[in-house]
Amino acid sequence: MNLEILKIASDTTNNKKLHNCTHKSKYKNPICGDEMEVGVKISKDQILDFSYWCKSCIYCQASASVLSKFSINKNVNSINKVIGFFNVFFENNNVKFPKNLKKFKILFSKKNLARKDCILLPFKALSKALKS
Repeated sequence: MNLEILKIASDTTNNKKLHNCTHKSKYKNPICGDEMEVGVKISKDQILDFSYWCKSCIYCQASASVLSKFSINKNVNSINKVIGFFNVFFENNNVKFPKNLKKFKILFSKKNLARKDCILLPFKALSKALKS
């Protein structure tokens, strides 16, 4: 286990229930049973707050922590592009990591390929929430 991933997962700043959210969703990984609930508050196409709650492995928790911090104060369209980038990351061998996404690099590594469903779970939950 990478200690840096453990450190990221232990940052639970946004691991909370957001009661005034405008968009929310629940997502469950049918393979391993990890569960993720995401709530976001959006105004004028900008994410103002982000919360997550999960019953999951450390990879999923770390991914949710980084995604939540990254998404706050970002435009919904730009977050949808980030979600799209990471949804195909593990399928493409020649992906160049954009500078603005370096915070995700520790998770999105080919050495974590076996954990890709865990790492992508928060992205899938957020994508579902943004469509609601």
